[in-house]
Amino acid sequence: MKKLLFLISLLGIVLPTLAQDFTTMGGQSADIKNPLVWEGSIKKNSDTEYEISITGFIDKDWHVYSQHTPNEEIGPIPLEITFLNADTDFTLEGSLEESETHRTYSDVWGFDEVYFSEIVVLTQKIIVTNPDTKVIKANLFYQVCIDVCLNEERYIVFDLSENKVKFIENYDDFESYVAKEKSKTAVEETKKDDTTVDNSSVEDSEKDSEAKGLWTIFFIAFLSGFAALLTPCVFPMIPLTVSYFTKQSKTKAAGIKNAILYGIFIIIIYVLLGSVIVGVFGADSLNALSTNVWFNIIFFLLLVVFAVSFLGAFEITLPQSWSNKVDSQADRGGIIGIFFMALALAIVSFSCTGPIVGTLLVESASKGGIAPIVGMFGFSLAIALPFALFAMFPGWMNSLPKSGGWLNTVKVFLGFLELALAFKFLSNADLVLQLHWLEREMFLAIWIAIFGVMALYLFGKIKLPHDGNDEHISVGRLSLGLIVLAFTIYLIPGLWGAPLKLISGFPPPLNYSEAPYGVGFTKLSNGINSSESTLPDGAELGPHDIIAFNDYERGLAYAKKVNKPILLDFTGYACVNCRKMEERVWASPHILGTLNNDIVLISLYVDDKRSLPKGEQYTSETTGKRIKSIGNKWSDFQIKNYQANAQPYYVLMDLNEKNLIDPIGYTPDIDEYKEWLQKGIGSFEK
Repeated sequence: MKKLLFLISLLGIVLPTLAQDFTTMGGQSADIKNPLVWEGSIKKNSDTEYEISITGFIDKDWHVYSQHTPNEEIGPIPLEITFLNADTDFTLEGSLEESETHRTYSDVWGFDEVYFSEIVVLTQKIIVTNPDTKVIKANLFYQVCIDVCLNEERYIVFDLSENKVKFIENYDDFESYVAKEKSKTAVEETKKDDTTVDNSSVEDSEKDSEAKGLWTIFFIAFLSGFAALLTPCVFPMIPLTVSYFTKQSKTKAAGIKNAILYGIFIIIIYVLLGSVIVGVFGADSLNALSTNVWFNIIFFLLLVVFAVSFLGAFEITLPQSWSNKVDSQADRGGIIGIFFMALALAIVSFSCTGPIVGTLLVESASKGGIAPIVGMFGFSLAIALPFALFAMFPGWMNSLPKSGGWLNTVKVFLGFLELALAFKFLSNADLVLQLHWLEREMFLAIWIAIFGVMALYLFGKIKLPHDGNDEHISVGRLSLGLIVLAFTIYLIPGLWGAPLKLISGFPPPLNYSEAPYGVGFTKLSNGINSSESTLPDGAELGPHDIIAFNDYERGLAYAKKVNKPILLDFTGYACVNCRKMEERVWASPHILGTLNNDIVLISLYVDDKRSLPKGEQYTSETTGKRIKSIGNKWSDFQIKNYQANAQPYYVLMDLNEKNLIDPIGYTPDIDEYKEWLQKGIGSFEK
């Protein structure tokens, strides 16, 4: 009996024309084709929370099975609603709520049927996670029955921006409607934002990025200056210098004036040093140093020497004759005498400040432009302020801690930091040459060893030549040791593939390692098989397994084939900010999904040292330089087409090589970068 009734039900599903013959049911006229009419509504509870609902009006004697109807192999089909863009644009809050249902035991099926009659209301709360989400898309499937059952499907579009709900029966019509609405929104956004690219807006973007970089250099230099202030060569000179000013000045006002001049001259001396660096190498040439293999190797060796000096093996000092001559000039008095006093401080303290200044100049020089001048200004300001302030208010001297072994601890601590930083420059050289000698695991192992030994030193388990015989360590030293130990433990999971976002940009990228997916794992994050044969011709796996092209023409050809916009990524193997963008911003789930699915990525490395074939080498029309390497070619391409030479630099363009939106540089704000991507992609006409 059950099977017979089920077959009759199937005939009603497969042959809906039979239903057209039913014109009266129970004395009530009914339209078999439309026994259920839907309406929808949207309620906004907050900026991110919405309550969406649909209401179905059911013809008399008809009923719709609930989602809670038993889902048996043979029997009625439960209602089901699937949200198509959930988890990418929004999340579901709680379960789908139903209006009142009826429950009746069925002799046919042998269990209770749960169904709606006359009206059905379905309500779902959602939390929007993507602020640019305009629509919620859903697929509704249900069975509406009388003496026959009809399987019906509806595609629903909840338009959050216009507060309207659209029900569509056909999937092709649904896709067409969504595409049309998306295109209309893109046009409106384009008009509103006026994304026409001009040189002035590109220049403004570059200036903003450059300004952020200079402020970063300034603050790092300022903190480095305070670190230098706490070394054995500088700290004891504060009371000596203050004592000199208070004794030599006839009045308090004169003492304050001389102290201020002293501080200003300290700043002038160090800023002049930064200016000399810029003058010798040139503002535009300094940026090239960061990608030059030999300079990176020299910097590595230089920082190792500095570190060994700080650890107590030897002292780096300037010739004694220099100090004697400067001291004799300092006795002259007046403004000239104060200037030579400041110069004497720079020379006498060189054994402690020299390694810090050298490291700072190396790092700031790699940023290019006036970064060395800004760096020296920040460094000297931190040193000059205490000398000037204590000279102006000598009573503060009583609050200073006495010189002692803690100053040597500071010096050794800085030595370990210098040693760790040195390997960043060796890593740069390895990355540029793509030798794979210092891969991510090896780099992290070295850092774990360095910071692990530093922690043991701070705990007093290791003694160095200049350390005293103290049996106890201070609370401050213990606290610092715990911080270093915690940092060391934090690094360890990186050996097994942890991203280590806290130090992103310093170690080699995740894909530059022995086990790119973590030890024992080979599955790629975007689900692509690791076999090279599965990749498009000329492509490779970039950061986070994004399919990337390193050749412009091949990438452009592939983009035209798949009809997707292009993200042009001007980057560098030794570019710290490029790695930060890839590891912090690109790793964000919403952005990573866009990079995997909605664009074609072309990454052009401006520091690729591989030589171009002789026939492809040329002289740049823009710079007049000979273009001999692949990196030279992409750097010249960037300068010629975008009047920019900084990295990272991102360009979104269409298949006609026209910009979809203004290019941007280093953008560590995830939301800002996501908005830029979505606006550009939204302007792309497929």
